[in-house]
Amino acid sequence: MDKIIFRTLFSFILGTVILLDSNHTVKAQGARHVVQLSGVVLGEDSVSVLPGVNIYVPKAGRGTTSNRVGYFSMPVLVGDELVVSSVGYKRQYFKVPDIDRDNLTIVIEMVTDTTFLETVEIMPFPTEEIFKEAVLALNLPIEEHAYDNMNEQLLALMLQTMPMDGAANSRYYLDNWAYYQNDRFGPRPNPLLNPFNWAKFFRSLRSNKK
Repeated sequence: MDKIIFRTLFSFILGTVILLDSNHTVKAQGARHVVQLSGVVLGEDSVSVLPGVNIYVPKAGRGTTSNRVGYFSMPVLVGDELVVSSVGYKRQYFKVPDIDRDNLTIVIEMVTDTTFLETVEIMPFPTEEIFKEAVLALNLPIEEHAYDNMNEQLLALMLQTMPMDGAANSRYYLDNWAYYQNDRFGPRPNPLLNPFNWAKFFRSLRSNKK
C-alpha cells in the first residue's frame, strides 16, 4: 500500500515539474529578446554622413539621434519597426529581424525629399509711367492736421527742446575726442594772435589794390 501511494505521489510531482518546464519553454520561445542596434546614416551620395537624424520606435516611444559623424546606437526588440526621419529627406522604415545575436549593425542611406512649389506669376507694370499714373490715381485720405507739423515755429521749438539721438551723441563724442587729441600738447592756437597771419593779410590787401 505504501509503495502504491509513493508511486502515485512521485508520478504527480514528476508530471507537475514537466508541465511547468514546458510552460516556461513556450514562454521563452514567444518572448522577444533585446538587440543592440547600431549603424551609420549616410546621405544620398552614400559618402557623406548625416548628423541629427531621428531613429525611433513610434509604438514604444523610444529612440535616439545620430551624432556628428552619423553614428547611432540604441536597444531594440526583435520585430520593432523603426522610423528614420530628418528634415529635407524622405522617411525610411526598418524592421528588426529575428536573429540569434545580441547586436546588429546597419547602414541607412537617406534620399532627398524634393518639393516642387507651384508657379507664381508676377505681373508688373509694363512701364514706369503707367505705374506712376496708377499711384496718382489712388484716392488716399488727406489728413489736415498733418500740415501742422510743417509749422516753422514748431520745428524751431522741436530743434531746441528735443534731445540728441544716437547718431548726434556719437558725433558729439567723436568731435570732442578729436579736439582733445589736438589740445593734448598745448593750448589751441588762435590765428588772430599770430603776427605772421596779419602780415599776410595786409600783403594780400596791397596786392588786391594794385
